Amino acid sequence: MEGAPVTVQPPGPDGGRRVTIRGEFVGTAYHLLDLVEFLRQKGLPETDTTVEDPDLIEWRGGGPTVWTADE
Repeated sequence: MEGAPVTVQPPGPDGGRRVTIRGEFVGTAYHLLDLVEFLRQKGLPETDTTVEDPDLIEWRGGGPTVWTADE
């Protein structure tokens, strides 16, 4: 089994989190709505409940509530 198709990296110094979908860099999310938009653009589920689904998203360096490097 492969890992989750979406990977969200730990927050950088500016609070942005690099996002890859299926191994492709799609952008930097600065809040949850950015991530939801990336999911929508790639045809993946975009409901709030899916952001905590480990089969969909691998959160590195903190989960969906962490948007600064010091949290």
